[in-house]
Amino acid sequence: MNTQQSQGANCCPKFDPSPWDGKIIEWDKKKFIKDHTFTFLYMPLRFGALMKKLVGKVEKAGANMAGQLCLSDHTSKWNMDVYLAVDKEIPDAENVTLSGKFLSKVYEGPFQDTGKWCSDFEGYAKGKGLNIRKTYMWYTTCPKCAKVYGKNYTVLLGQVNH
Repeated sequence: MNTQQSQGANCCPKFDPSPWDGKIIEWDKKKFIKDHTFTFLYMPLRFGALMKKLVGKVEKAGANMAGQLCLSDHTSKWNMDVYLAVDKEIPDAENVTLSGKFLSKVYEGPFQDTGKWCSDFEGYAKGKGLNIRKTYMWYTTCPKCAKVYGKNYTVLLGQVNH
């Protein structure tokens, strides 16, 4: 890791929203490793440490993180499950797959707008005649990189009924 990356100024790749905004994504047993972290009123605690742990497992297995995709499932105000996309099974990790159709929509702005985004996303799905069964969030860049890039994109992915 170079000095610029260790300072958080480009550790995350620049995100292109166009392939994700307003799309239906279909996955058939897409591979992820799953872990969880505690949250305080939905704000993740020790998220960076969790990501280092997951990335370490991926690197140790000689695997790749598929598209830098990392989904968050806020299971309560106090817990969040994290799904990191990988290209193969990872030893010593909880390997899971996701299948189905997912409606995606990209939002940009501060994280405190998450509630507004979720409400908008529900309306957006209903307007398309879709019922969201479960919603995942993809925070595409860390806060430091979002500041460097000048954009803080978050993708909402809703698993929809067929």
